[in-house]
Amino acid sequence: MARRTRPRLRLCLCVVATCAVVALPDQPCEDLLSGLLPDSAFSASSILSPGHAPQFAQLNQRDGAGGWSPSDGDSAPWLQLDLGERVRITAVSTQGRYGSPEWMQRYQLLCSDSGTNWRRYQRDDNLWEFIGNANSDGVVRHDLAQPLVTRFLRLAPSAAPHDRRIGLRIALHGCTYESDVIHFDGRSSLALRFPQKSVRSLKDVLRLRFKAMGADGTLLHGEGHQGDRLTLELRQGRLHLHVSLGSSQFLVGDGHTEVTVGNLLDDLHWHAISLHRHGRSLNLSLDRHAHHLRTNGDFEHLDLDYQLMFGGILSPGKTGSSKKSFHGCLESVHYNGINVLDLVQRGKPSIHVIGNMTFGCTEPRLSPVTFPASGAWLGLPASPGNDWFWVELQFRAWDSNGLLLLAPGHNFGTGMELRLVDGTVWANVTQHHKDGLLLNTGSGLGNGQWHTVEVLLRRNFASLMVDGDEPSSVHSMSSLEITTGDVVYLGGCPPAVGSCWALGPTFLGCLRSVQLNHQLAGLGLLGNGSGVQRDMCSIVDRCFPNYCEHGGQCSQTWNSFSCHCQGTGYSGQTCHDPVYERSCEAYKHAGRTSRPYLIDVDGSGPLAPVPVYCNMTEDGVWTELAHNGSHRDIEVHGSSREQPFTAYFSYGASAAQLAALLTAAQSCQQILIYRCRHSRLLNTPGGLPFAWWVGRGGERQLYWGGSPPGVQRCACGLRRNCTSPYHQCNCDSDSEDWQQDDGLLSYKEHLPVMQLVAMDTNRPSSMARISLGPLRCHGDRVFWNAALFTSRSAYLLYPSLRGETSFDVAFYFKTSAPGGIFLESLGLHSFLRLQLTSPWEVTFSFDLGNGPVEVRVRCPHPLTDNHWHSVRAERNLREAWLRVDTLPHRVVPAPPHGHTRLLLSSQLFVGASASGQDGFLGCLRSLTLNGAALDLEGRAKVTAGVHPGCTGHCSSYGSLCRNGGLCMERYDGYACDCKHTPYDGPFCTREVGAFFEAGTWVRFSLPALHSTTSPPQPRVLLEGQEELPAQPGQMAGLGDESWGLPDEDGSNIKVWRTGGSLEESISFSFSTKRAPSVLIYVTTRVGSNIAIVLQTNGSLQVRYQLGGPDEGLVVGSGGRSLADGQPHAVNITRSYSQLFLQLDHYPTTRHHFPAGSSLTLPPPTAIYLGQVEDSLAVDTAVRDLGRAGFSGCLSRVQFGHAAPLKAALRTPHAPGVTVHGRLLLSSCGAFPMTVPPLSTTRSPWTANPGADGSVGMPAGQPASSGGSADSAFVGGVIAAVVFIILALLVLIARYLLRHKGTYHTREVKPADTPEQSAGTANMAEAQPVFPDSLDDSKKEYFI
Repeated sequence: MARRTRPRLRLCLCVVATCAVVALPDQPCEDLLSGLLPDSAFSASSILSPGHAPQFAQLNQRDGAGGWSPSDGDSAPWLQLDLGERVRITAVSTQGRYGSPEWMQRYQLLCSDSGTNWRRYQRDDNLWEFIGNANSDGVVRHDLAQPLVTRFLRLAPSAAPHDRRIGLRIALHGCTYESDVIHFDGRSSLALRFPQKSVRSLKDVLRLRFKAMGADGTLLHGEGHQGDRLTLELRQGRLHLHVSLGSSQFLVGDGHTEVTVGNLLDDLHWHAISLHRHGRSLNLSLDRHAHHLRTNGDFEHLDLDYQLMFGGILSPGKTGSSKKSFHGCLESVHYNGINVLDLVQRGKPSIHVIGNMTFGCTEPRLSPVTFPASGAWLGLPASPGNDWFWVELQFRAWDSNGLLLLAPGHNFGTGMELRLVDGTVWANVTQHHKDGLLLNTGSGLGNGQWHTVEVLLRRNFASLMVDGDEPSSVHSMSSLEITTGDVVYLGGCPPAVGSCWALGPTFLGCLRSVQLNHQLAGLGLLGNGSGVQRDMCSIVDRCFPNYCEHGGQCSQTWNSFSCHCQGTGYSGQTCHDPVYERSCEAYKHAGRTSRPYLIDVDGSGPLAPVPVYCNMTEDGVWTELAHNGSHRDIEVHGSSREQPFTAYFSYGASAAQLAALLTAAQSCQQILIYRCRHSRLLNTPGGLPFAWWVGRGGERQLYWGGSPPGVQRCACGLRRNCTSPYHQCNCDSDSEDWQQDDGLLSYKEHLPVMQLVAMDTNRPSSMARISLGPLRCHGDRVFWNAALFTSRSAYLLYPSLRGETSFDVAFYFKTSAPGGIFLESLGLHSFLRLQLTSPWEVTFSFDLGNGPVEVRVRCPHPLTDNHWHSVRAERNLREAWLRVDTLPHRVVPAPPHGHTRLLLSSQLFVGASASGQDGFLGCLRSLTLNGAALDLEGRAKVTAGVHPGCTGHCSSYGSLCRNGGLCMERYDGYACDCKHTPYDGPFCTREVGAFFEAGTWVRFSLPALHSTTSPPQPRVLLEGQEELPAQPGQMAGLGDESWGLPDEDGSNIKVWRTGGSLEESISFSFSTKRAPSVLIYVTTRVGSNIAIVLQTNGSLQVRYQLGGPDEGLVVGSGGRSLADGQPHAVNITRSYSQLFLQLDHYPTTRHHFPAGSSLTLPPPTAIYLGQVEDSLAVDTAVRDLGRAGFSGCLSRVQFGHAAPLKAALRTPHAPGVTVHGRLLLSSCGAFPMTVPPLSTTRSPWTANPGADGSVGMPAGQPASSGGSADSAFVGGVIAAVVFIILALLVLIARYLLRHKGTYHTREVKPADTPEQSAGTANMAEAQPVFPDSLDDSKKEYFI
């Protein structure tokens, strides 16, 4: 029967093979195993004297010298116990030597079933070192986390008291171990046959232990005729599980599930497998490391035919199989409650054996040698004087470079060097007075697998072969003569032999099965060496489990691993640190502007970054997530209840990412529009809806935009203004005219819209158009989530931190207190603490069980300044680091051995220690642990001494508000108030500008506030003191001045003080091609005025008239025309008798009013932009210049604290604001043109000469620009010549570049339709185009 499958797989990998361990027994296992052992069971690497022999090493033994001690020259001592048979060891107890100051401080355990091929005891996926004794008589006992099953146990002291010998007495605790073991020779198998022809199971339980003697082989296999399959096999030392619960011929894919776990499983040590399946849920455990997955497909039963095979897939009468058979031993094989090996031993008929199998486990007598560090070497004796040389050896290594073998020849400078170079084997033969010989073969050999190398050298012949691959072997018939020496070095060489050190690194890895001239070398006993570990291969796979997070790629060497994080969106030693901010609010906090970003909604958590658009507005930050149907209408026609139209929307994010984004936001919304003609929507009142939508929860929603959930109506139904009073939606009136129902969907639990269904467009002239906007979210519930701690004994409690192998913590704080604990959590032998230890120092401390580790960051400035400071700390398997604000990371590397897991059991205390001491006083904000945000405000509401929220953000972030913008405190952050500036935007950085058509002008009234406040008095300057000008855009010296900017209701926030002003400032930008014109004109009550105009020749002129008609100042820009269409910036500041002027980037110039002039500007009444109205009495010269009106752009106009142009654009109908003509919002180029500076001998500002350098205006005469006719003529000639030259250059460039930028093609270019042109113009991003026609199912997919 055909089956349907739906691919699905969920997997977590965490595998490391440890020393031979088994599960804890049900019965007590506390017997003294070493108490009755004979003396012959004890052996040692050496003894100090016969009285220090190993048989005196029994716990509490006083015979002999009272314990075992190695000789003084033993650099790698060990004490070994032969327990006679495999036993279960649960604890180890040690003492020092009786009556002496000798003991050991630390030690390691090694185990073996044969007395060779030892393996170090591991814990926490690391080589484990036990704490020893502190005196000679005290007993230190260590209970093993998992019982150890072995026959031989070796204890290796690794440290002794300073200047003292090692002394040791020992006891082992445990019990006997019984099991059924069977050996497979690689050509045999056994079958468990079922009582029926097939067996169907919903649940399966398999447990077995194996010891592999080869890297490949089938452990278990069963299959059924419907495609069901269950297979466990080894491939290159890794365990592969294949599961299939059935397949279908109608779907792509067969429902097959494969997972790979473990590595280096061909190490001749026992490994345990446990497999539990219930339906599609499957748990696979290898050496106590569990992996949880869900099988592909839709079926839950496993159907197997006839039998279940163990050890291979051989059939009677057939030789060979499709898969390699297993070579090694199986132990304690249980399948669904059946002890398979017990049935074999009892000869039950349900067991069928193929080939030769034996009970017990016979393993080869291999003696591997480990080269654990640079400089280790082993020398073997060789037969000297031979004219031929043959060697074969096996190696495994992670490093791709290293010396495998050095065979010096009889003559000095001759011999053969066998080296691993970039994963390839190189054989380099040097000869006496002859050219050398170089052979190489193989690739990728530094992969941790066992590889075999064979080299043959004889007269005029050489060959090199790797892994028995004859086709890839290399041969040479070149001239070759050799004479062997008397020694061969493995892995390295003594310092006296310099050749192997000069050509590259020594070997880090394992060697075994070394044969010299067809004689097997006993590596465990023969030869001299240094730094080697005999009878063991201590290679460790540091990339399995893979501690590189978020898809980082792991690579390793002998001593360490590294993570490659490119393209993951994360960084750091283990790809744990997010590269992107977690919200648009965080980007705004960093000073970013509106644009697309990637946000990591859960920080260092498992979710990948999401692409969004961050819209930074004055009202806040909006996070916009577009979908595949954004910014376009979906046309619907031909749909009915029988053939509904369905649109599917994809947001480029998973369901978990969407949920995290919505949860972190304060509010979210999505606009939904239904335009209809003779097409009903919800069929109100009370009818079966013709349309609905489905949110992320998968539930059908029957309400429309603008309506709350649970109400089958549209927005007009709530407002009671629908087209038909009898319906709750406009479209439900079924009108022939186009109608529309729209509104915002704002219930976060239902958003975003994932599907939309419409079913009423199959009638004549019936049609509908659907538009769905992007998902828009506002606010950040994490970034501004804060709590205020007002008591040193107060703290917030959270669940225990789960971060055994890696964790991170990040938060902001501000305080004025000199110290306090930010957070703390405790375990049985471990702790974690983050603390402000002094006003200048933050400390991150923890203890994994190896002793406390501290990371300190000392700041050059005090952290108790009541400003926000950021703290981020991380601990992983490679390092621990701490960062405060933007200071460099302080890093502490992880130790190479010992505890690697942080095991915390207590709750997490935030704000104080677990004892309620050393509490923190101040504010904490945005606290996250491993990317998960902690709700500080929620816990603070129910905790005494802690208050939700914390203000004072402007003290830290107020500098982000630019151009005079004011930082405004909010409960959930801050905002920049740009009301009194000519800028807008989230940081007051976007200029407000407008384009003036000819005849357009703006009047901005400045009403006075009647006050008895006296006018400001002139400041007295000391002799020689010079008053500094005010900054452009600001008023100097007026603490209570006010320049009216109307609110939206028309009222002025501030008004001009009644006493007049001694200081003013004006700033603006403009661009125009028309002159003359009036740019800005300021009127006052008593006839004084300020005019900024462009003269007939395009030069700028500033006209100040204060007091009487003879009192004023005129400053011009010479003959240089500014009516060139380019933007120009102008800044003007007056302070008493001095006028400071700046044009574009030129230096500021200073000018003086005539002596005796009035220096008080009466209160202004109005500011005119672009032109002066005809009814106003204006100086004749200004009237003539402004008669034609200004045509061009004005931007960022500011007079004191008044922004008249911004007020005209924002509130054009407010009292006091008059706009005559058409005013168009424009950016005006935003930045001034960069022009080359004029000669330093000529200022761009030229004043009419006077006796004191100032300029007076005679009564009744217009002000003159002061430019001479000769200068104007010369300037005109120069301008004409420059124009002609530029025109010729443009023509030449167009001729030379006539083919540049042209797209040549042989294809016929189709004519662009208007629809195509419009669509192309609006396509900012590549989006799929909706089809113009529908298929028969009336479904439309947006992918």
